[in-house]
Amino acid sequence: MFKTLAEKIKEAFASVLPVTLIVLLLSFTPLVEFSTKQLVVFAVCAVFLVAGIGLFNLGADLAMTPMGEHVGAGLTKSRKLLLLVSVCFVMGVLITVAEPDLSVLAEQVKNAVEPMLLIVTIGVGVGLFLVLAIVKIVWKKDLSSIIIFFYMTLFMLGMLMIALGKDTFVPLAFDSGGVTTGPITVPFIMALGVGVAGAIGGKHANENSFGLIALCSIGPILALMGLVLASKGDLTYSLDVQSYSIDASLGANFLPAILGVAKEVLVALGLIVMSFLILQLVALKLSKAKLVQIGVGICYTFIGLVVFLTAVAVGFMPIGFELGRELAKMPRVLVAAGFVIGMVVVLAEPAVHVLNKQVEAITGGLVTKRSMLIALSVGVGISIGLSMLRIIVGFPIIYYLIPGYFISLGLSFFVPKLYTAIAFDSGGVASGPLTSSFILPLSIGACSVIHDGGDSILNYAFGIVAMVAMTPLITIQILGFKAIASKVIKNRLMMRRIQDADDEQIIDFV
Repeated sequence: MFKTLAEKIKEAFASVLPVTLIVLLLSFTPLVEFSTKQLVVFAVCAVFLVAGIGLFNLGADLAMTPMGEHVGAGLTKSRKLLLLVSVCFVMGVLITVAEPDLSVLAEQVKNAVEPMLLIVTIGVGVGLFLVLAIVKIVWKKDLSSIIIFFYMTLFMLGMLMIALGKDTFVPLAFDSGGVTTGPITVPFIMALGVGVAGAIGGKHANENSFGLIALCSIGPILALMGLVLASKGDLTYSLDVQSYSIDASLGANFLPAILGVAKEVLVALGLIVMSFLILQLVALKLSKAKLVQIGVGICYTFIGLVVFLTAVAVGFMPIGFELGRELAKMPRVLVAAGFVIGMVVVLAEPAVHVLNKQVEAITGGLVTKRSMLIALSVGVGISIGLSMLRIIVGFPIIYYLIPGYFISLGLSFFVPKLYTAIAFDSGGVASGPLTSSFILPLSIGACSVIHDGGDSILNYAFGIVAMVAMTPLITIQILGFKAIASKVIKNRLMMRRIQDADDEQIIDFV
C-alpha cells in the first residue's frame, strides 16, 4: 500500500511541479510582483497539492472506480432497466449537487444567481443526461448522432439568449458543463459506464463504455439555459475582490476554510457511500474483503480531496487572480502566458490521470497515457491562450464555440467512434478543480483590469472552462487519426515483408 502511495505521490509531484515553477519564475521577473507572503503561501500549498492528488488517485483506484463498476455491472445483470435508470438519475443528481468544483463556480457567481438554485438545476441536468447515457449503452445507440443533435440545440438556445439580451449568461451556461465533471464525479461515472458496457458485452463494449462524461456535460448547459430563459427581471453580476485576497483563507479564516471544504467533501462522498451501501444490501452483495478495500479507498479519497481543495482555495485561487491582474497590463504576454500555463495546469488535474489510465487499458496501449497527456496539454494551452485573446478583444464566446464544435463534430465522421467518445469525455475531464479555482480566477483578474468589471466579467472572463472542455475534442480526435494511420502503415509494411519473403522462396527454372 505504501509503495503504491509513494508512486502516486511521485506522479503527483511531476504533475504539479511545472505550474508551480512557472508561477515562481514569473515572480522573479519584472512582469509580475508578488509579496513574500503570497509566494510562501503558494509554495506551501503546492506541497500540499502534491499530497492531495497522490492520496486522491490512490483512493480512486481503491474505491471510486470499483464502486462505479460494481454498481453498473450489478444493476445491469439484474435486467431491470427501470431500476438501473432510476438509480443512475438519483446518483447523478446527488454526486453533482455535492461536487466541490460546482460549489467553487457557484460561489464566484453568487451575486448573479442563487448558489443553491444553480447547483440543484445543474444536478437535475446531469441526472437526466446520465440516464440518457445509460440508455444509449443498453440500446447500443450511436454517440455521435446524439451529441450532434444536442449541441445543435445548445447553439440555437444560445442564439436565442443573445436575441433576448441575456447573452452575458451564455459563457456561464457552457462553463457549468465543464465544472460538473470534477474529481468525485469522473471516476464514478466513467467506471459506471465500464460496468454497464461490460455486463452487456458485445464487440463494441469498449466504445460504449466511453461517452458518459460527454453527455453529462451537456445536461447542465441545457438546464442552466432553461433557468435563465425562464427567469424574469435583470440578472446582474458584481465582482467581490476581497474573496480573492490571500488573507481570505488565512489567520482566523483558515480553520473555517478547512472545515468548509471538509464538510463539502464529506457530504459528496457520504451521498455516494450511502447510495452504494443501500445497493449493496439490496442487489450487489459484495464480499467483506471488497467492502474493506472500498472503505479504505474512501478514507484516502476524503483526505486527499480535503487537502487538495484546501490548498487550491488558500494558495492557488488568490495567486491566479493576482497573476491575471498583473499580466493584463501586457496583453501580448497575457496570451502567451495563458498558453503555457494551460499546457501545464492540466497535468495537475486529478481526474485526468484516472481517464488516461482507463484509456490506455481500453485501447490495449494503442493510445498511451503519455500521448493522451500531450494531446490534452496542447488542447488546454490553446484554449486558454484563445480565451485571453477574447478578453483583450472582447467578443462573445459563441464565436469560438460554434466553429470549434463544428470542427470536432465534423471529425467524428472520420475518426473511429471509440476515439470520438474518448475525446468528448476528455473535454469534461480536463476542466477540473484547477480550471475553476486557478484558471478562472486568472481570467477574472485579467478581465477586471482590461474591462470595467460588472457584467463584462461575466461576459468575457467566464467561458474559459467551456473553452478548456472544447479544444481537447479536436486534439484527441487528431490523436486518433494518428494512431489509426500508424497502425495501417505498420500493417502494410508487415504485408509487404511477407510478400517479399514469399517472392524470395520462388525458384525460377530456365
